[in-house]
Parts: sequence; C-alpha cells; structure tokens
Amino acid sequence: MASPVAGLAVAERRIDEPLATLICVHGGLDRGGSFARLARRVDRFDVVAYDRRGYQGSRGAGPVSLRDHADDLIALAKAEATHRPVIVFGHSFGGVVSFAAALREPSLFAVVINFEAPLPWVLERDHSRISPGADPSEEAERFFKRMVSAETWERLSSSERDSRRADGPALVADLSVLIQPEPFRVADIEVPTVYAFGDWARAPYYRQLTAILHAQNPLIRSVELPGAGHGAHLSHPDQLARLIDQSWNDLCASV
Repeated sequence: MASPVAGLAVAERRIDEPLATLICVHGGLDRGGSFARLARRVDRFDVVAYDRRGYQGSRGAGPVSLRDHADDLIALAKAEATHRPVIVFGHSFGGVVSFAAALREPSLFAVVINFEAPLPWVLERDHSRISPGADPSEEAERFFKRMVSAETWERLSSSERDSRRADGPALVADLSVLIQPEPFRVADIEVPTVYAFGDWARAPYYRQLTAILHAQNPLIRSVELPGAGHGAHLSHPDQLARLIDQSWNDLCASV
C-alpha cells in the first residue's frame, strides 16, 4: 500500500478474501520487520506493519509525540477500514500507541490486542518511570542491554549497533511519555481489548496490572501466554497468531 503518512515506511502482506486487516505497531527500539514471523502465521487477515516515525525506515520523519504516533496509526486504520474491519496488535510501547489511537477514534478498530504495554501510571514497575539520559545513543544501548541482554548487544555488528543508536532520539521520545502522570485513562477505552503477557519473571506484576485494568474497564480482558517473554512476537509467533484468531472469533460471537 502507498503510505497515507509521508515518510512512513510501511510493509504489507495481502491474502485473498481477508476477514479483517491486522495492523502491527512495534515498541521502543524495534521496527515493523520484527513482525515478519507473526505475519507468516496469520492466515485469515491482511497484515500491515510499519516503522514508527523516528525508527529505521521512518527515521527521517521523527521522532514525534504520542499524539503523532496515534495520528499515524489512525491514518493507516482509516485507509484499511474502507475495505474491512481493523484489528490492531501493539507490542510493548506499540500498545501505548494503539490505546491512544483507540481512545481518539474507537469506531476505527474492531478489537485491540496488546502485549505487555507499559502503563506505569496504572501500576508502577521497575525502570518504567526512569527519566531517559541526556545522550540518546547511550540511552539506546542501555535500553537494549536491559530489555534484551548485554551479551546480545556484544554479538551485534558495528553497523547494527550504530543503527540501534540512531534510533535513540525516537526511543527517548517514547520513554518520555512513560514518566508523564497520566497520558490517558484506560477507563475511557470503548473498544474490546485483550491485554496479553508472558509467564516469565514479571508475570506477577502483569497479573496485578491486568486485574486493575479489568476493574477500571470491563472491556479489557487478559490472556497469559505460557513460556513467552517480552519478545513474544519473535519467540512465540504461533501462540500470538492463535490469540489474534481467537480474539476475532470471540468478537464475532459477541455481535
């Protein structure tokens, strides 16, 4: 598809007679290409993934605010919604973007599915309220080592490290959202939402968080994916594809 947003790098995988379009929104220091494994396993929906502004192929168009990221997702959803319903899958900070977009334009989205979206203003978590450092490239390196591992960072080529560091300004813009008192209220979300998380070391935190989310908004339900860590779209794409399928089936059954 031709991107409805100037400078936004968009990739798509189209099938015959799709039931809906799945739009994937990546997290901090990531890119749309990380959803390739998931896209290959989704067989009932068109799939659209993109590099958020400030990252990778869209680096020249950013960094930008949360509102701007929501604007981009809304523009993509509007382009798809003229043909079929839209499902949005947000990973990590991509889930923050999908929440923000769904709050602005709830009629555009049939269902929102987020995996471990950081919501520290709902429930505090280690590292989630730390102000980013003054040097974006150093912040990108620290973030990668914290979220992936220092060993993996050392295994990257020099060009791969430079590429991650170049995404530092966009990462800092993302992290700055998370230290705001309350960027948005989950209680105001009007779209059926699935908040998924893995059963790794932070599972107790996510179980507590999702209990709060459901209490604040009954439209938000939770799913725990056995064996999945934070990078579930890379390590457990089959489980995520089944979750997306089931979320669509549940939505259709409720209509």
